[in-house]
Amino acid sequence: MENVDTDQIIPARFLKATSRDGFGKNLFRDWRYENNDESKPKKNFPLNDPKYKGQILVAAKNFGCGSSREHAAWAIKDAGFDVVVSSFFADIFKNNSLNNFLLPVTVSEDFLQQIFAAIEKNPAAELNVNLQGQLITIIDTGAKEKFDINNYKKTCLLNGYDDIDYLLSMKDEIAQFENESA
Repeated sequence: MENVDTDQIIPARFLKATSRDGFGKNLFRDWRYENNDESKPKKNFPLNDPKYKGQILVAAKNFGCGSSREHAAWAIKDAGFDVVVSSFFADIFKNNSLNNFLLPVTVSEDFLQQIFAAIEKNPAAELNVNLQGQLITIIDTGAKEKFDINNYKKTCLLNGYDDIDYLLSMKDEIAQFENESA
C-alpha cells in the first residue's frame, strides 16, 4: 500500500513509553488485529502470515510520511527488521531510521515492482542488501540495483556508531588538528 504514514506504522496511543523496547508488538497494530485484540490476528495481513518472514520489510511508495515520530523506526526495528525497502521515504522517517540503525533502501519504482513480483511468485524469495557495495539483489532473479546512502550514515551503520561514537572514533585526528592549529 502506498502512503503509509507513521500513525499507521505505530498508532499514537502507543507513544507513551520513552524506552525503545516493546514497540514491535504494536507495529501496524490497527491493521494486524481485529478490534485491537492480539488474540485475533487478521489472517490477510502479511506480517501475520508466517510465510512472509525476514529482516527486510518491503513497502510501497511514500513510506513513513506523516508526523515525525521516531517511534515508527523503533517499532520496525523492535519487530526484527533491519532494512526497509521502498521507492520513496519521507525525509524525517529516513533520518529517524538511520539514527536507529534501520537501513532505508530507496529503489526505483520498476525495481520495487520486481521485488513485489518475486515475492508474489515465491513468498520465501530472498533479497540481499549489501551496504558496503550499496547494492540490493533479488536472489531468485539475479536482478540488482544500486542505492544511495549518505557516506557519514553509511560509516555509522557499518561500525555501529551513533553520532557521539563517530566523533570519538576520530578523537586522534581531532587532537592532531587542534595541536596543529594552536
